[in-house]
Amino acid sequence: MLGRLVTAAPRRVLVVSGLALALLAVLAAGAVEALSLNRYEAPGSESLAARAALAERFGTGSPNVAVLATAQQGDVDDPRVAVAGLALTQRVAAQPGVGDVWSYWSPGAPATLAAEDRRHALVLAWVPGDADHVRAAVLPALSAAIAPLDGGVVDLQLGGADEVFRVVAQQARADFVRAELVVLPLVGLLLWLVYRRLAPALLTLATGVFAVVASLGILRVVTLFTEVSTFAANIALVLGIGLGVDYGLFVIHRFREELAAGRAVDAAVRAAVAHAGRTVAFSGATVAAALAVLLVFPFPFLSSFAYAGIAVVLTAVFAAVVVLPAALRLTGHRVRRRAAPPETGGFWFRTAERVMRRPLAAGGAGLAVLLLLGAPALGVDFGSPDDRLLPASQPVRGMYDTIRADFATEEADAVQVVAPDLAPSGVAGYAAALSRIDGVLRVDSAAGAFTGGVRVGEVMRSRFVGSGGGTWLSVLPTGERLASDPTGLVADVRALPAPSPVLVGGYPAEVADYRTGVVERLPLVAALIVLVTFVVLFLMTGSVVAPVKASVLNLLSLSVMFGVLVWGFQEGGLAWLLGFTPTGVIEPSIPILMFCVGYGLSMDYEVFLLARIKADFDRTGDVVGSVPRGIARSAPLVTAAAVILAASFAVYATSEVTFLQQLGIGMALAVLVDATVIRGVLVPAAMALAGSSNWWAPAPLRRLHERIGLREEAGRLQAAGIRGA
Repeated sequence: MLGRLVTAAPRRVLVVSGLALALLAVLAAGAVEALSLNRYEAPGSESLAARAALAERFGTGSPNVAVLATAQQGDVDDPRVAVAGLALTQRVAAQPGVGDVWSYWSPGAPATLAAEDRRHALVLAWVPGDADHVRAAVLPALSAAIAPLDGGVVDLQLGGADEVFRVVAQQARADFVRAELVVLPLVGLLLWLVYRRLAPALLTLATGVFAVVASLGILRVVTLFTEVSTFAANIALVLGIGLGVDYGLFVIHRFREELAAGRAVDAAVRAAVAHAGRTVAFSGATVAAALAVLLVFPFPFLSSFAYAGIAVVLTAVFAAVVVLPAALRLTGHRVRRRAAPPETGGFWFRTAERVMRRPLAAGGAGLAVLLLLGAPALGVDFGSPDDRLLPASQPVRGMYDTIRADFATEEADAVQVVAPDLAPSGVAGYAAALSRIDGVLRVDSAAGAFTGGVRVGEVMRSRFVGSGGGTWLSVLPTGERLASDPTGLVADVRALPAPSPVLVGGYPAEVADYRTGVVERLPLVAALIVLVTFVVLFLMTGSVVAPVKASVLNLLSLSVMFGVLVWGFQEGGLAWLLGFTPTGVIEPSIPILMFCVGYGLSMDYEVFLLARIKADFDRTGDVVGSVPRGIARSAPLVTAAAVILAASFAVYATSEVTFLQQLGIGMALAVLVDATVIRGVLVPAAMALAGSSNWWAPAPLRRLHERIGLREEAGRLQAAGIRGA
């Protein structure tokens, strides 16, 4: 029906689609600026309850803004520098939106707010509000307000967690623009090498561009209702180009097959929509479902990628099965291939035949390679991101390099213990007990400052006492404990018996709660992805064996990606090449995103491969021969699509944000491994070993598949005809 509609009124379809795209393009123009970089926080967690209690009862919170003051001459205790520091503190406190301010020059301030060499000191501020408000409204005004104080006596650098991630968001946007400028001509060149004709190359590229622009427009609408991460734009670009080009390749390939078989243009378009279009729709459903499971996580940062992924798939499928066929109807024979290669005898056919003759040896060798490359993943260590996401050339990164080198600890990373009902008489004993926890440098409280169980000085008592009663304590960790085991530190603080109920918060606790929330949901996410892909492949093949095999092989493929992440980024094996600073940990959200994207793309290629093999088996009944013939017909196309998608991802290896470097390198490698080792070696080996069991299903499921399953037409299937692939 869709094919008939497209061929009956192709110009009308293109005009309506063009108008829709124009509207979405208007929305897309403002999409990147409307996106934000979300904070790492877990809704409903103890740390967020502690944050709310601190704000409501004590008018303070974890410092999310900092100013590093460096004495141009002398040290921070010199009278002129002290006057300038106090004026700076007052200037920050006077800014609209700033809630609480303290500094080295405040009465009762701890000595750790100054560097050990006394050349630097900190002004810390708590600015309430969401990330967009702080980063877009408060920080620029604050930067302008303190600028006149920079020079003469002290040099100033604005920092804090929100400033760090504001700069990260700016860099991600800049990388998005740069990637657009590189990806589009690169993909266009690769498509020309595949087709050796300009018309099909431009049509395929246009399919990807349609998906990118339309999905950005959809994301702009989503931002009206919820937060969407800046990184969603990067995902929309690379997935939009990748999936749009993939689907365009498959539809044009089927259209060319039908022309080569002697069909008229109208009939060839209808056949392409009916068969390749249905496969594209199933493939899109697989990718969308794999990314939709990110909605299981109640974190805006991860759910942003679900919105982006679903938008990309919907627009890419629409472009491939509606817009592209209409264009093919008008273009006609100008996309026809010059010559069709033989049905058998090509590289992929010969490779599959050799593998199937010795499946144990070939499959064992391929498996060994994947396990070797994936082995480093066993040493993964999840942790929180910091300023080292940015290159050392960024001023805010330089500020924190100074703090790490010259300060005993970082005051902004204190664990905050809120005790709404703690009586004054119980504060000293509890503060002393907290200060004896391994890795705690000092505890500040209404009863004074404590170190190693001993009271060591006074603090500004009024900061720790609420107007309605209750108190809170600041537990300052050592730099070593914070770097090596922040989650364990938070657990130790929470495990210590308290004289009254307490809430433990602060940046380390928020990161720990976020990490716990992510890790707890991993089994559910994995189960949902496997279930969805099982259903899709069962509908495709009518087999219960093929989906299980595909899931196992996909996990092997993704293990290589995780192995490279750990070796290359956690352990720093790629630091010399990419110019980042390894921190010894991996932030868990990015591998989860990569898992969902990678799994969906692997199933994308699996759908196209199995569709060809199953169609040949249904036509011939040849269990063994259908595998190399199906691979020979699909592998050149899959390889071409994989190379283009990998190239699109690889552009982000040049980013100045480590997250994007991880995404670019990891996904490019996963796609290439999947399209070569998995599809070229392990798939034929596994299918040779399974034999006729490849297509087995219990009788009730066979009957179900006969009613609702997807089948290719059992007719004449011509060879691929993809030059240069």
